[in-house]
Amino acid sequence: MKKKIKIKINGKSNIIDDKTNLSVLLRDLKVPLRKVAIELNREIVDKKKLDKIFLKTNDKLEIVHFIGGG
Repeated sequence: MKKKIKIKINGKSNIIDDKTNLSVLLRDLKVPLRKVAIELNREIVDKKKLDKIFLKTNDKLEIVHFIGGG
C-alpha cells in the first residue's frame, strides 16, 4: 500500500501518493505547462526540473494560469 501525504494546491488541501514528482502531479491534474507558472513553497519552479522535484508533506503549490487579453 502506498503512503499518502497532504499538500496544498492553490490553497486547497490535497492527498497524494508519497514520492509523487511534480511532473506526474501536473499531468494528472491536466495542467497545460505552456500556459502556467508554478511556485513551490514560494519559489518559482524551473519547468525543466519537474521530474526531479518530489513533493513532501505540507508542500504548498501555486499554479498560476496566464490569461491573454488586451
